Amino acid sequence: MSRARRRGWIVALLWLLVIAAALLVAAILIRTYTLPERRVTWQGPKAQEAQLGDNEVKQLKEALVGAIRIPTVSFSEVEQNETALAEFGDYLQKVFPKVFSASTVQHEVVAQYSHLFTVQGSDKSLMPYMLLAHLDVVPAPDEGWEFPPFSGEEHNGYIYGRGALDDKSCAIGVLQALEFLLKTGYQPRRTFYVGLGHDEEVSGHKGAMKIVEKLQARGLKFVFVLDEGLAVLDGVIQGTKRPVALVGTTEKGSITLNLTVNQPPGHSSMPPPETSIGILAAAVNRLENNPMPNMFGKGPEGSLFDHLAGEFSFPLNLMMANLWLFSPVISRVLEKTPSSNAIVRTTTAITIFHSGIKSNVIPHVAEATVNFRLHPAQTVDEVLHIVRNTISDERVELSVVSAFEPLPISPYDDSNFGYQILQHTIHSVFSGAPVAPGVCVGNTDSRHFVNLTDSIYRFSPFVLKPEDVSRIHGLNERISLKNFKQLVQFYYQLIQNADSDEVPVAHQAIHEL
Repeated sequence: MSRARRRGWIVALLWLLVIAAALLVAAILIRTYTLPERRVTWQGPKAQEAQLGDNEVKQLKEALVGAIRIPTVSFSEVEQNETALAEFGDYLQKVFPKVFSASTVQHEVVAQYSHLFTVQGSDKSLMPYMLLAHLDVVPAPDEGWEFPPFSGEEHNGYIYGRGALDDKSCAIGVLQALEFLLKTGYQPRRTFYVGLGHDEEVSGHKGAMKIVEKLQARGLKFVFVLDEGLAVLDGVIQGTKRPVALVGTTEKGSITLNLTVNQPPGHSSMPPPETSIGILAAAVNRLENNPMPNMFGKGPEGSLFDHLAGEFSFPLNLMMANLWLFSPVISRVLEKTPSSNAIVRTTTAITIFHSGIKSNVIPHVAEATVNFRLHPAQTVDEVLHIVRNTISDERVELSVVSAFEPLPISPYDDSNFGYQILQHTIHSVFSGAPVAPGVCVGNTDSRHFVNLTDSIYRFSPFVLKPEDVSRIHGLNERISLKNFKQLVQFYYQLIQNADSDEVPVAHQAIHEL
């Protein structure tokens, strides 16, 4: 081939590369700036806001403070503070007299300490819905708290105490909203149920499952179920320009696994090359050093960033709007922090380690408990297979304590009544915060309701900032009074919005270059 002809081919190839690059850039820009911005317009009458004067604010604040002061702690499935749980039932009747005396509200105690409320609607043709919350809390030792964890102390506009976020605020908030509505003489069109479980923190087997059994026996199905879960996140998702609301449309699965090593005991003066503790420590070290595979893009988490792409600042908006190209980069970034790492993979947590009785005795047995939270694209069997291959030591015995698969993904399209009602209410109460579907990395009582509806949503109606996330199950759990007022307002308006027999219409607005 002549030199001139070779030069011509090179020039042509360079032009093709330039054109391809230009087309790629154009595709990225078009995709980024023509994404629809989702807004919901309400076709029916607008929900009335709760008129929260000084007396009402005092009432709702005192209701939450009193609830926090009752230590309804769940230590395990077989150990709960039953005295406190019984006291909590009496407390509810004292604080919400309208709820317990209204002719349209039926109250039932389930499994001694859980509560089921049926609020009768006037239109029997409308399919009912259900609101869930739970009464129990995780343990909270006094050490490290600014105020005692069961004091309900108010300081600088915050109410402190175990359960302020998880989940007494929702339990008290939904009943407080119903109390306020009943005082106005409100009669719902659509029947709804309120379920308050007493053992969510330790599985919900005695509370929520018994409520489900009662509802199933009555042949009930729900248009949607709402439980605690994700929230309005302010600065939690790095790069977003304003607070965004995430509604959990699924939950990760879970495996609790016991690892056991049995080796001959002996005297510490004559140790073998490897002890039971050493073998087990090496096994759990391999699990921590070899995390489960990154599954970003293989589950529903991509929809979250697709919905919120327009909420990110440049250049993240380009990347989020074009996950088809940038997902490998995004997935690596998300791995960097524990909260976002939980979105992209099955997580591994060593939670309990037991062995040894005396400093000069080599123990016979070493045991560890590991908790895995399963990414929606993985199964229990797949994760167990990876665990066995990672440990790769026959001396380590594996036994499954409990396990369940990731939950079904609830619909979040424009025609789904429950999701759109939630979206409309969130927009109204939280200043138009954009709404996106998300994956709930923890588990809730709602997982027991999968046979009663295909539309289960997990949303806690309060704002979380980065410093608040670690307070859930951690130290200095608190909720601002402003947040709690919004929470009550949310349920107050949600109950009214759900009385419609039409789905709110989503109006699509297009970003302009």
